[in-house]
Amino acid sequence: MEQSSGALTDQAPADPAATDDMLASQPIGYWSGVVHEAVTRRLRDAMARVDVTQPQYWVLNRVSAGPTPPGRDEVSEQLTPLAGGPREIPRVIDQLLHRGWLRLDEGQALRLTDAGEAARLRLRELATRLRAEVHRGISDEEYVTALKVLRAMIANAERIGNP
Repeated sequence: MEQSSGALTDQAPADPAATDDMLASQPIGYWSGVVHEAVTRRLRDAMARVDVTQPQYWVLNRVSAGPTPPGRDEVSEQLTPLAGGPREIPRVIDQLLHRGWLRLDEGQALRLTDAGEAARLRLRELATRLRAEVHRGISDEEYVTALKVLRAMIANAERIGNP
C-alpha cells in the first residue's frame, strides 16, 4: 500500500447520504459496520428460509475442510471467535448431530453424513449466489483493493494500540 501524501483529511460525522466528494472524510468504523450488518443480515435471512443458520454452515465447512476429522473441542475453539459467545458452537454441533448432518465416529471425531454433505453443498451454492448479488458491479480487482485497504487499516490500528 502506498503511504498517503501527508495531508490530513478532516474526520466528518457519519453521513449515509455523503456525496462522492465527501467520502474521504467519512469514518471507516461506521461504513464497515453498516456493510457487516447488511451482508450478514442478507446471508442469514436467506439461510433462514431454508432452515439453516450461518453458524451451522460454518461448522459443516469446518468439519469437511481438513484431512483429519476434527473433534468437538477443536471445532468449537476455531469457530467461537466468529460466534455469539462460547456456548454457540457447541450448541450448533448438537443441532447438527440431532439433525443427522453430523455423526461422531468411534474416536469421537466429527464427520459429515451424506445428508450433511448434501446440505453443505446446497448452502455453498446459496452463499455463492448471494456473494454474486452483493458483489454486483464490483470487479475482483476492486474487491481485492478494498480488502487490502482494510488490512492496512487493521494493521495501522493495531500498531497504534501497540507502539
